[in-house]
Amino acid sequence: MPFGYHGKILHVNLTSSSVSIEEPEESFYRKYLGGQAMGMYYLLKDFPRGADALSPENILAVTLSVVTGTAISGQSRVVVTAKSPLTGGIGTSEAGGFWPAEAKFAGFDAIIITGKAPKPVYLWLNNGDVEIRDAAHIWGKTTGETETLLKEELQDKGIQVLQIGPAGEKLVRFAAIMNTRARANGRTGMGAVMGSKNLKAIAVRGNKRPSLANPEEFKELASWGVQNFPTSDANYTAVYGTAGGVQSWQALGNLPTHNWDSGVFDGYMALSGETMSETILKERDTCFACALRCKRVVEIKEGPYQVDPQYGGPEYETIGEFGSLCCIDDLAAVSKASQLCNMYGMDAIQTGGTIAWLMDCYTRGLISSEQTDGLEMSFGSADAMLEMTEKIARREGVGNLLAEGIEKAADVFGEETRKLAVTVKGATLAAHMPQPKRSLALIYAANPYGADHMAHEHDPSYGGYPARMAELGLADPQPFRVLNTAKVRYTLVTQAYFNFLNSLGVCQFVWGPGWQLYGPVETMKFINTVTGWDFDVKEALTVGERSLNMLRAFNAREGITSKDDRLPEKLYKQLSGGATDGVRVDPEEMTTALAEYYQMAGWDTDGIPTDVRLEELGLDWVLK
Repeated sequence: MPFGYHGKILHVNLTSSSVSIEEPEESFYRKYLGGQAMGMYYLLKDFPRGADALSPENILAVTLSVVTGTAISGQSRVVVTAKSPLTGGIGTSEAGGFWPAEAKFAGFDAIIITGKAPKPVYLWLNNGDVEIRDAAHIWGKTTGETETLLKEELQDKGIQVLQIGPAGEKLVRFAAIMNTRARANGRTGMGAVMGSKNLKAIAVRGNKRPSLANPEEFKELASWGVQNFPTSDANYTAVYGTAGGVQSWQALGNLPTHNWDSGVFDGYMALSGETMSETILKERDTCFACALRCKRVVEIKEGPYQVDPQYGGPEYETIGEFGSLCCIDDLAAVSKASQLCNMYGMDAIQTGGTIAWLMDCYTRGLISSEQTDGLEMSFGSADAMLEMTEKIARREGVGNLLAEGIEKAADVFGEETRKLAVTVKGATLAAHMPQPKRSLALIYAANPYGADHMAHEHDPSYGGYPARMAELGLADPQPFRVLNTAKVRYTLVTQAYFNFLNSLGVCQFVWGPGWQLYGPVETMKFINTVTGWDFDVKEALTVGERSLNMLRAFNAREGITSKDDRLPEKLYKQLSGGATDGVRVDPEEMTTALAEYYQMAGWDTDGIPTDVRLEELGLDWVLK
């Protein structure tokens, strides 16, 4: 009898409408834990080399972990992994909410989906039972409409729904997968993969809660978190949400503005978490068993941009992308953009970044209003931003082109527009600036699934949390604006740790190596009290390294190598204004750092894991 997990992996073939259950050994769970690493196991094992991301051959791995569903903050996370239709390489994305825990209670540790249904369907998982049901009546519905209809149909308001919106159905290449209407597996286009399979939703319900190995020690750890949370640095995120970082990033010159030309925005205060709390915040929402309550729920009943609270509220990333990046200082308009992304099921980071790029091209005269369906896409135009967001979601007019991603749009608009694109591997940058935080520059370039701000611990934590860093073997803090050998090692070690966290399936606002509530020591205790193992930090880092090497191996197999580990031109140009005036990424520094990074990771000069490194990590099967 396993502790913490069921030992059951559900396999669904939508082409044949068949289901089966795999029961792996305990060693499998200890080696991969769940989440990202577990998903990568199935992708590398069963995905045909070179198959199209939107073909039936793609594998959609929906994975939980050995700790999902336990009664402690920050564990209700789901990771979705597949080949990305946006980048052509690996795609992976995480989300919280109540769906992950409920899916675990439904009796499964993961759902591996293959094939394509001949018509729209949804999955119904209920206490170990699995049904493939017709979804014709909910196809085309928004996420709010779909959730309401499924709860009525299944006669249970307690079910949780993971679903795509119209953007996923229309195969927008950066479509998201949504749960609770406001929790997004947003990045890398996993919603388009789900849509390509004619799979509208996965509804779950259950009461199969796994047993704990040491319930008393687990209760002590959960109580420790509740007691220490009010005085921890994680509390600030709870009070003001991720938008609480707006003022800090402005002061540091780290608030991306005018499509990455500057790190400061004059209208920043109107977009801040404090302003949100004082004006439109209706309530603070949370995920299953989590004390943080960091999710924003906003409501606007009057004015041109009315916002429905069922779709939550804007995160910092949404504010950075639709706000400062587009030079829009209207919080109501940004909140409306957040609602549209959640209604239609679209990645807010990619959507906002795409519109900021379009505004840049338009402002510089590289495209005309004839190419934007008559819309004047000037910086600061909230109405144009919102209309273009809907066009992309519906694939209407120029939105049909933009839904293919910036790189393909630039093929049509011209090479000069490509020089303004701020993307890595086709994915837009998250709203954290690598110019002042140099390890972020390295991560943005080298991360297998594009420029992701949640792929490692940012520079400030190195010196800010020395005791926690020492637990990972990092005892030589470095300044922000250097990318020397010590900083490269810091980048790689914390990247491995974050890959471990993504495999454990926990929230990086609660569990982490720096400012978070629980540090590495508490995280190992968490795993062991749940499973009965003797997990330690060394083993955790090995899981992370294993996951990272699997991501790189998949990309190498699909033709993505060091040639794709490059930053956009704009990051090498000097910023203007504020604390980062004149600051830029140094290209020579980046070249040296990437070479050191590959060497430290045990990869060749093309950034591909060597045979020796894969064998050291127990991944010799990948060599086949």
